[in-house]
Amino acid sequence: MKVYYDQEVDVLYLGLGNQAPDGVVEMSEGVNLDVSTQGQLIGIEILHASQKLDIQTILSYSLELSQNNLFQKVA
Repeated sequence: MKVYYDQEVDVLYLGLGNQAPDGVVEMSEGVNLDVSTQGQLIGIEILHASQKLDIQTILSYSLELSQNNLFQKVA
């Protein structure tokens, strides 16, 4: 996942993959989901982001996982 924030226009984008979206679904005013033709979630766009959440909290975390670490068996 990649997080992009454009302070000039106050838009936060959470990219969930490298695939280009084929369509947009408006979830609520200013919150849009980018989707593929198969219905896969590609990204989340939040307009007027600083009015909806704490931008500094979102931008202060970093997490990188490889495919091998996504699912671990817990004994």
